[in-house]
Amino acid sequence: MELNRIKEVLDKKGIKQTWLAEKLNKSFSMVNAYACNRKQPSLEVLNQIAEILQVDVKDLIISKVKRMPLI
Repeated sequence: MELNRIKEVLDKKGIKQTWLAEKLNKSFSMVNAYACNRKQPSLEVLNQIAEILQVDVKDLIISKVKRMPLI
């Protein structure tokens, strides 16, 4: 089940997983597990990824909920 869009955002920005791993101070294997949805990052790490990639954290998450418009 896909829960995050990390790989998609990296691809769109032309950024390599190795670069992100270095910026996060994590192993390539861990970042690859996040990108391939084999493991999910903690909220703290997800926020760090969003900050590094200069995107809103919501852009990294796949929402399964259809939201009702606010009135």
